[in-house]
Parts: sequence; C-alpha cells; structure tokens
Amino acid sequence: MTMTGQTAGRMTRADLAPPERHLPALLGRQAALYRDSPFLRVAGHQWSHQDAIAAAGARAAALAQAGVARGDRVALMCGNRLEFIEVFLACGWLGAVAVPINTASMGPQIGYFLADSQARLLVIEAQFLARLETAELSGTPLAAIWVIEAAAALAPTPAPIAMPLALAARLPADAVCSYPPLAAPVAAADVQPGEPLAILYTSGTTGPAKGVVCPHAQYYWWAVNSADVLAIDAGDTLCTTLPLFHINALNTLGQALVTGSQVVFESRFSASGFWPAMQANGATVIFLLGAMVPILLAQPPGAAERGHRVRIGLGPGVPASAGAAFRDRTGVCLLEGYGSTETNFAIATALDSPRGGVMGWLRPGFEARVADDDDVELPAGVPGELLLRAQEPYAFASGYFNMPQKTVEAWRNLWFHTGDRVVQEADGAYRFIDRIKDAIRRRGENISSYEVEQVLLSHPGVAAVAVYPVRSELAEDEVMAALTVRPGHTVDPVELTRFCGSLLPYFAVPRYVDILEDLPRTENGKVQKYKLRERGVAGTTWDRMRPASPSPGAPSGA
Repeated sequence: MTMTGQTAGRMTRADLAPPERHLPALLGRQAALYRDSPFLRVAGHQWSHQDAIAAAGARAAALAQAGVARGDRVALMCGNRLEFIEVFLACGWLGAVAVPINTASMGPQIGYFLADSQARLLVIEAQFLARLETAELSGTPLAAIWVIEAAAALAPTPAPIAMPLALAARLPADAVCSYPPLAAPVAAADVQPGEPLAILYTSGTTGPAKGVVCPHAQYYWWAVNSADVLAIDAGDTLCTTLPLFHINALNTLGQALVTGSQVVFESRFSASGFWPAMQANGATVIFLLGAMVPILLAQPPGAAERGHRVRIGLGPGVPASAGAAFRDRTGVCLLEGYGSTETNFAIATALDSPRGGVMGWLRPGFEARVADDDDVELPAGVPGELLLRAQEPYAFASGYFNMPQKTVEAWRNLWFHTGDRVVQEADGAYRFIDRIKDAIRRRGENISSYEVEQVLLSHPGVAAVAVYPVRSELAEDEVMAALTVRPGHTVDPVELTRFCGSLLPYFAVPRYVDILEDLPRTENGKVQKYKLRERGVAGTTWDRMRPASPSPGAPSGA
C-alpha cells in the first residue's frame, strides 16, 4: 500500500497512523515540522504553518462561545477570504461540521441548505446578507449569524448589524452581529477519522441537492492522493482561482497542509489576469477546470504565458486537443483525473503516462469496476457505469446527510455508483463517455435539472418543462429548457430568464429556451429527455447569449 515516487517533503500513506487521520492531528504534525514556513496567502493575509494551528484553536474558541458544540453544523457563505479558512479549520478542531454554501446561491437555495443541514450558525459576507430576505428560515435552528464586512478590521467585541427589515422580523435582535475577534485558544476535540468534517452540497438529479458527508479521513486522503499525483513537496507554491466552497480548492488547502508547501488563493478566475497572477505569486502548481482552458487559449498570446515558474497543473475535463495546445503555448502539462465529492482522487494520469485522451489509470488504494445495470462487471472495451470503492477506512464520503434512501441507492452492493458512463481500455486506462445521471455541468458547477425545473414551473406561464444539457463551444454543458405554455398565457424568454435569475445561481439560468406544443413523452407520460437532447438547439430555439434573436414565445395553442 505504500505510494511510489515520494520525496522527503511529501507525506506518505504511513505518515499518520489510522487513528490520527483527522484535521487536528494533521495541523499539529505540520506545525511541529514546518513551524514558521509559509503556508497560506489569501486576500492580503499570510500565515505560517504555526499560524494555522493557532488560528484554528482561537477561532474554535469563538465558535464555542457562540454555542457551537461538537457535531453542530456551521454554514459558510463566503468568497476566498481568510475568514472562510479560519472557520473551516476551527470546525475541524472543535469537532463541528462546516457547511460551505456556493456564493452564487439565492434565497431559496440558501434556505434549503440551512434547513437541511440544521445549521446553528451562519457565517456570511455582508454582500450576501440581503439574499436571506427570500430564504425560508422557519425550519432551521439558526441561532446566530456572523457577518463578514468588507473591512478586515475586527472590533474588540462583535458589533450589531443593521438587518434588512424582512430578515429582522424573523430573528432575535441580537442574533446578527459582525464577525467576532479570535478568543483564547481551546484544546482540540478528540475527533475520530470517521467523524464528519464537512457537508458539501452537490446537485441532485431527480431531487433537491444532496449534502455529502465528508469525514476527516476522506479529507486527509484527498490531500495525500492529489499531492502524490502532482509530486508536490515543501518547496512548491500552489495557486488556485477556484472557490473555497468546492472540494477542488478545499483539497488544494489540504495538499499544502500535508506537504508543508504554500498555497495562494486568488479571489476569482480572470482570463486576462491569470498568467500575471501566477507569475506574481510564484506559482509552481496550478489548478484548472475543463472550460477554463479554452477560455485561456482564446486570449491573445503574451509573454506572461511563459514568464512563470509553473511546472505542472491539474486540469480534469480538459479536451485532449486543448490540453496539447495549452502545453505548446505555456509549457505546462495538465494532468487528467477522476474524483467526485463522494469519492477521492481514484483515477489519474501522470507526466509519464503512455498517452492522453483518457481520465487515467486506477491509483493505489482504490478499486474500480465498469458495470451494467445489475452491477455485473463488463469486459474491457464495453462501456458501462463506473463503480468505485476505497481500501482505506473513511477514504470516501459516509453518505448523504438526512437521505438514507439515496445513500443506500448510491452505495448499493458496497460500491459507489458514480453515474458516469466510461470504458476501460485494453491497457487499463479509463475513458469518459458521458453521464448516465440527468445532471448538467457548467462553469465547473454541477446543476440539478430538477431544481431548475422547479423554478421554471413556479412561473405563471409555464405548464410543463424539461431541463437538460447541450454541449457548448467550451467543451462543457449549457443549460437548455424545453417548455409548454399554459392556456391563455404567453412566455417571453427574456422575462423568463430574468425571473430565473432572481431565484437561481447565475450559472443555472438556462441559456437556451425552446417553446413547444408538447414535450415528447412515454406511454405513461414520462418526458423523454433523450429525444430533446438529440434534437438539441433548433432553428426556433431562443439563445440568451444572442439577445437579438426573435422571441419564440406564443400563446398556448398558437
């Protein structure tokens, strides 16, 4: 089970004994080993490895003073800021559970996340506070809200916050205050590797978003496996523009922690500013998602593309042709790989992989199977669903929060069912074909067709709707909605997408709208989405990216 290719600055599988594979033990080990070595830079702040453990204990004390106890959930709606990292580490230190919320979420989604996770505390940036006016909070045990204001300075005591009127009517007057200062550090809780560290919400397909329960040991293995794939050591500087509320950037934080390296978080992705930022930060390892690479390649070539120290990058979902063009222009090889919030970095390529165009080869510590609908293993060359399981305890998520039926369904027969159709080729490589589940992935975000459909059905003019993915020019999905109109109503796609924009994250608002006489259905009335996907973008389809296109909206029966 020992990993190969290790260097002195990189953690191996044996570095933490199984009972110590949790965040407090990891913080303690690295603080003792690396002490004042740089660990973190974000939004003008810098930490050493020793600063990280001190902040975890001090912020944990502030959480405890607010009534947060072991096992309690703490929701976080915050961009790439120091406060996010403080609270995340403090939750692990205290034995509480962090619940990151996508900063694009609107009121209905925020209310659902708070109610489903039963969060007792919400830490939120001031710019998002007004969204709570349309969030249903009555079903939550929310006792306090810490508001992160634009200014970084902390008052000696938490200051009251002027709440929007609609929010003030639903919470006690003293429930909302500014983000409090650090308190005297408390000792770490005696957490176990299998205890939850975070609940990360991932879009459902035929229902609301599911909260993936991620234990401490899973986070440890995410970091160890990713760092090994990228050959990270203590001399590296990792830099990402991806958001901390996703596993990708949270995993980057873990990689720096397990290797003694440094991580830099940029506030957002900028195509024109990407390479200057990597150069300014001294980055040696970068992290990109599929659509980001064609966007960068669309920029005019410049000296910054070569004036950097980057030696390697991680780029899951990047088309092989784009990856080759990226390497030719920038000198940076992007490695492919496969992992989901529920699993781990189980499949990956390497610098010396015999070929590209595949997700990669199975990594040590994991088992994989390509199976048919009955979970029977299929021979090489035959496509089927990718099933995964881990050989190490708690290296995968432990289930979906408050969804036992969905948990059993996904982990049936002791395998995690990924919902992705792949083929294992003769040399052992796994190649992605498509998604089996009715999910959409756009701009690195998983989108639930069900959730978009529910918002569209709440519009007074929509009678029936189907939401599904169509491919875009950026090698990712675009959101398309086919709908029928209620008798006596008209639907204007421009107004409809504005309606969606007030209730959905920006990335989930449909780009394409098709208004049809009827939706294709089976004999028992189920919508046949595969027929709509095959039809794709037609001549009558309205495209939000081309606002001058004629509106197809018409009264029902026209």
